[in-house]
Amino acid sequence: MTEEVKEYKLGFFHKYLSLWVAICIVVGIGLGRLIPGVAQTLSEIQVAEVNLPIAVFLFAMMYPIMLQIDFSEVVNAVKSPRAVIMTLVINWGIKPFTMFFFAWLFFRVIWAPYVDADLAGEYIAGMILLGIAPCTAMVLVFSYLARGFMGLTLVLVAINSLTMLVLYAPLGNYLLGVAEMPIPFWTIFFSVMLYVGVSLVAGVITRSQLIKRRGIEWYESVFLKNMGNISVVALLATLIYLFMLQGDVILEAPLSVGMIAIPLIIQVVVIFSIGYFAISRIIGLTYEEAAPASIIGGSNHFEVAIATAVTVFGLGSGAALSAVVGVLIEVPVMLALVAICVRTTRLFPSLSGPRKETEPAPQEGK
Repeated sequence: MTEEVKEYKLGFFHKYLSLWVAICIVVGIGLGRLIPGVAQTLSEIQVAEVNLPIAVFLFAMMYPIMLQIDFSEVVNAVKSPRAVIMTLVINWGIKPFTMFFFAWLFFRVIWAPYVDADLAGEYIAGMILLGIAPCTAMVLVFSYLARGFMGLTLVLVAINSLTMLVLYAPLGNYLLGVAEMPIPFWTIFFSVMLYVGVSLVAGVITRSQLIKRRGIEWYESVFLKNMGNISVVALLATLIYLFMLQGDVILEAPLSVGMIAIPLIIQVVVIFSIGYFAISRIIGLTYEEAAPASIIGGSNHFEVAIATAVTVFGLGSGAALSAVVGVLIEVPVMLALVAICVRTTRLFPSLSGPRKETEPAPQEGK
């Protein structure tokens, strides 16, 4: 398996992405308070509980990334099953149970004197729903920023999406103890199709047609020049929109948000560390394989978690709040883990052999 992987420094816009994320969170909450009617109207534009405006934002975020993937490398990614097996073990054999443990530890032991028992149970339920929903669409952004093997990332996203259709409800039933948990099949199906499938098909067609007509050199040096920036702008727009919708919930219960956020952050860091610093090195993954395989374990599919929490427990429930807090911490924490990956590439071998000198980021031009 070969793929030329360049090391590069993040440009100014990407380097301070956490700052832009924080600004977007504030802007989103502010807009939600100033124009609540608009946020409410947009939130009602749904198909199978999948919010269509979010789907549009995520397409704008995912399409530029799909354009930069050499899809012939997807075949090579399948030929290296270690990373695939690793992500399945982490996402379905380890992560749900560590999430359950941390949720129980904090809300049944550490926070128990300060939280009503029934409400604590709802918080635990929401955290579990996050823990059994591995990230799909947004992990492609994080893998891209970490300079991972995008062909492999696409394979991991597809496999985890399909696996979620089979295992999400049974694991939810087991860990929540709910006798008849509704299976969010169409929610998951439409989210995967809209967030990943449409952008994937569009990326394949665009890449193949433009390379055929204009050549690979023009495609990479001209057409792709600013695509990375477009993807990040779309990510920030998505955050503004999400926090327009959920800002009131966060402002009304700031203490609860903090109590939920702490175990969620610990969970993300622990799962990422198990994958990146332990399993990846033990089984001999390259950096370009280890980064996306570990990142997908740390991140969560918060859209599915929120939809399921609202369906099962209600819009104003503690479970729904837990899922919303998952959105709050997702991007800043994952960006921190991406930064750790970028700074520790030399802990692993590289797909392209001996590492090259640092080169400029491809999204800023060649």
